[in-house]
Amino acid sequence: MSSRDSVQPQWAVFRHTPYLIYWLARSLTSFAVQIQVVALGWQVYDITRNPLDLGLIGLSQFAPALLLVLVTGAAADRLSRRGIMIVTLLISAAVSAALLAFTFAGSRQVALIYALLVIFGIARAFRGPAVQALLPNIVPPALLSRAIALNSSAWQLTTIVGPVAGGLLYGVSPLAAYGSATALLCLAAFLATQIPKPEQHTETEPRSWNTLLAGFRYIWKEKIVLGALSLDLFAVLVGGAVALLPVFARDILDVGPFGLGLLRSSQGIGAVAVALYLAVNPIRDHAGLFLFVFVALFGAAIVVFGVSELVWLSVAALMIAGGADMISVYIRETLVQLWTPDRLRGRVNAVNMLFIGASNELGEFRAGLTAFLIGAKATVIAGGVGTIAIAAIWAKLFPELRNARHLDGRP
Repeated sequence: MSSRDSVQPQWAVFRHTPYLIYWLARSLTSFAVQIQVVALGWQVYDITRNPLDLGLIGLSQFAPALLLVLVTGAAADRLSRRGIMIVTLLISAAVSAALLAFTFAGSRQVALIYALLVIFGIARAFRGPAVQALLPNIVPPALLSRAIALNSSAWQLTTIVGPVAGGLLYGVSPLAAYGSATALLCLAAFLATQIPKPEQHTETEPRSWNTLLAGFRYIWKEKIVLGALSLDLFAVLVGGAVALLPVFARDILDVGPFGLGLLRSSQGIGAVAVALYLAVNPIRDHAGLFLFVFVALFGAAIVVFGVSELVWLSVAALMIAGGADMISVYIRETLVQLWTPDRLRGRVNAVNMLFIGASNELGEFRAGLTAFLIGAKATVIAGGVGTIAIAAIWAKLFPELRNARHLDGRP
């Protein structure tokens, strides 16, 4: 048996050179963003000591995705998705370089940081739908579900290594953190130029409200997709605790910048373990039931994290939360990619990215604002309880999703 034939099925997708390059570019991008996020959180909290300002970091990046959702999806369906990926990576690298210059100059004007993050958010708002919609253009349909799981595992791996690296680099010097992020984004942009131009259905319908809203209409019609997206949206929006980790690291657990990186990595450790398992053993039955059980488990783990004042227990709770959340991510991404026609993928993925941004960045703003009013611990505990309640409510509202057995639409 040749070495080529002995490649395990779950890794066979890496034999497709365009996907391998795509995977490397996405992984480097995620790694750079994770380093930058840790540096930003610590730097802003060091300057202001106000948890509300941590929430504004997320809001600054989410607002462009919300305001441009109709434009970004249409762009991914009308223009080269590969080209959008390249240009937006270069813009993101420029923003990281500007943050490097801001730090080198010793400025303490956080408003300038928020302005730069708005630009970063605009680039990401265009890149997200294009990059997501590009995947089915470069991967054979038979390997797509495995590619999605490997993408998720790579992203989660960067959430393990990236925050630790960010904490270490920031501990050495903030310049080292921002400089590394800039270099990684430049390398990702170069790799994106090496992806062969794929075949892509290009939308030719005249621009109208009907074409712009096609993604929303498709999701509204497909109740299983709507239920999965909205469940993930509200569960993380209510239960997410990432924005408040600098508060826990400094004021509750007293673990410093490296400890902050460890806390940020903990969810990724759990998530990557689950993602690697899913790459080998995709969900083949009872997908809806798995989704609701693990969303509730995510909420329970967040409650434990909020209560804990022990580092080891906090890390363990975040690991469990990350693993449970990975199930939701996997099901959502598989549904969107397998059920959506190529001509609509850009617009549907724009809505998907909006939901992701709302759950993450808007969730960070929600957490920061609530922590400002009632405190960080109370915010996290209440959020975990709320997530459990949302899982129960959504199971009642979306019986089609609750009873769904297979992700490819089979009964």
